[in-house]
Amino acid sequence: MLVQFMLKNVLSFKNETILDMTAINAYKEHQCNLIDCGEKEKFLRVAAIYGANASGKSNIYLAMTYFQRILAESLNNVEDGEETAIKKYYQPFSFDGSNENSEFQVVLVLGNYEYKYGFEYNDECIVTEWLYRKSLQTKRTSTIFERTTERVEFGSSVRKECDAYKEQIPSETLVLTFLKKLKMKSNIFVNVYWGIMDTLVVPTDFCEDTRILYSVLPKLIDEEKEALVNFLTAIDTGIKDITYDDSDKEIQFLTFHKGKDGELYTLDLFFESEGTIKSIMLFIYIQTAIYYDKSIFVDELNIKLHPLLLKFIIDLFYNNESKAQLIYTTHDTTLLDKKFFRRDQILFVQKDEFGYSELSALSDFKVRSDASFEKDYLAGVYGGIPLLKEFNMKEGK
Repeated sequence: MLVQFMLKNVLSFKNETILDMTAINAYKEHQCNLIDCGEKEKFLRVAAIYGANASGKSNIYLAMTYFQRILAESLNNVEDGEETAIKKYYQPFSFDGSNENSEFQVVLVLGNYEYKYGFEYNDECIVTEWLYRKSLQTKRTSTIFERTTERVEFGSSVRKECDAYKEQIPSETLVLTFLKKLKMKSNIFVNVYWGIMDTLVVPTDFCEDTRILYSVLPKLIDEEKEALVNFLTAIDTGIKDITYDDSDKEIQFLTFHKGKDGELYTLDLFFESEGTIKSIMLFIYIQTAIYYDKSIFVDELNIKLHPLLLKFIIDLFYNNESKAQLIYTTHDTTLLDKKFFRRDQILFVQKDEFGYSELSALSDFKVRSDASFEKDYLAGVYGGIPLLKEFNMKEGK
């Protein structure tokens, strides 16, 4: 479960920026929107990020992608002349002329522990890296490792097993990536690695890239057809059934619609609307997240989705049996309402005239009890809207 994601000097976020999924205990509304782990703190199931075009809200999504890619690729062997992972994904703030280090940190709850892992880097080396573990029962925090450019120091729980490897870790490789590859008695490095990588960052072009349908949809139809058809019925696609034919080289997916005469008629899935195809692909990601208690980032979730369908998808995460989380960016203000969201679930990204993006939450503002979130947002009270300049178009002759 994701507690926090921090980025610093990445893309348009020059200053330290924290996406915090910790709920504010003083807010008592919509308790079903929270994950309760039996501890003092509760966590958000859904967070919506609003912002103008080019404000930087998609850069939070990209930052998580970079973070995961460096973690996955920093040990890869590279040929002469090829970029290392840290060079490829070193994308600092561009508009001040100072190529300072970039930094990521994530806080996760995995089982009975809270882990804090992060690193600071540039295009040449990992500058610092750290991993700490806190017991949720005893509240005791222990150091797993701390790394600088000069040395790596391991905590007492893993020192005996790990000390033999600390001189072998390349300067451009993360300690976590290196140790995760080894067969070790301690499973902490594997658990934290996959805890981070299990955050599903949905590709921005997922509606166009249909490969996931060919790889996942047949199994979904075989094992979860009833749930899929119920979903497609609930969102009013008109689809009464779905099947596939894999007798040829390429799998063919068929949907079934009821005609006026009461008969069922088949249609190739790819003749369905883009909204329907996107909904099926979203269902695949969402079911994966909910079933396995994963966090999922989706950029521009509202595109090609009716607001009521967006609300339906969000409601899937308000399932008390799951610890899945949804973080999404959007322009759609239809759901920007106290009837649906708590104040700590609504976030805004604003970019100033010098290109600095800043993330804030509705909970940072003094909000009247009778305030309309949508109306105040569109009026510019919370920021995150475009500042439109007067522009005159010449009429054609």
